[in-house]
Amino acid sequence: MSMVATEHRPPFLHSLGPLGPFPRVPLTDALERRWLHYAFLSRDGKTGMVANAAWLGPPADGGADDVRTTAILLLYLHDSGWTASQFNASSSNQLWSAFRHPHGLAEPRPLHLRSVAGHPGVDLMLHRTSRPCTSQCAPFAGDHHLRWQSEPGVRVYGSMDFDGSRGMAVDAVGYHERVRGRWGWPELDEWVFGFANDLSGGDAGVPPEYAGVFTFIKPRQPNDATTASFMLWHKGVVRRHFPRRRVSFAVRGELNRDAVQQVPALAGLLGVRPMAPVPKRLVIAARMGNDWATLEFEAEAAARIVIPSETSLAPFSVHEVIGPCLLEGELDGVRFAIETRGIVEFAGGAGGD
Repeated sequence: MSMVATEHRPPFLHSLGPLGPFPRVPLTDALERRWLHYAFLSRDGKTGMVANAAWLGPPADGGADDVRTTAILLLYLHDSGWTASQFNASSSNQLWSAFRHPHGLAEPRPLHLRSVAGHPGVDLMLHRTSRPCTSQCAPFAGDHHLRWQSEPGVRVYGSMDFDGSRGMAVDAVGYHERVRGRWGWPELDEWVFGFANDLSGGDAGVPPEYAGVFTFIKPRQPNDATTASFMLWHKGVVRRHFPRRRVSFAVRGELNRDAVQQVPALAGLLGVRPMAPVPKRLVIAARMGNDWATLEFEAEAAARIVIPSETSLAPFSVHEVIGPCLLEGELDGVRFAIETRGIVEFAGGAGGD
């Protein structure tokens, strides 16, 4: 599986930085990680997709050539819920990333990702319509850190294969993120992340009228390591970045456990503890000066991804939750309100609490 850019370019272009999506330096520590994250929602509300590809540093007794790669693909169908690959999804070509250079807006590029079993799988063409936010970094637990960069407004066309017998045509809008750093799951502890794009859209090159992305990261220590942000895009450009002290979160109720599916199928062999409740409703509010934004999200269905921890026996749980949401606010004196669908990620549990 080839998941890193390998194009040749003249030596003088190296001064412009890595071709992407990550610097070309070896991973040398067991806790060093690089991720590409994808999350797409069809404009008709029937399907969704979440995928993570990861490059993990070598074990303590290994060398740079022992870097491990994993990838998991999850597909959502409104009538039947989530289906997922093991951590063995593969691509016949390099994975798409908005952070490759050069990469023009609305330039179509493929994303092919498929389980070794044959399904689920996707054959998609992706188009950028927006600009990314600035890179953000969260240091915690001594020498642990997490760095991420987000870009919404990714237009998606192609097909999704749920059961090996059919490819369902998809017209979707989504989100892409790159993550890198060095951290252990118990030290990171928990986070909440989510996004919402205006799904009404237009042609492939037209960005969503509004899009919002929020993050909330709560490491175990130190006490001041908690961080949060809410970013608001208008017509493909970041217009407001509300910082931690301008953002608040509230949850209410619990999603019925029958609406939560544990994936991948072999996760039960890890002997995981009962899952933590998934909130039924989540509200994120941000205000700075006269500008404000809120995202009200209602959970519809969740996939609980069980991830082994490199430094503890307790696995880590990431819940990918899909559902309707309302994004509204006021920007430069102009009120807006978008009824759409979103994906929220609730993560935690490596510490065994």
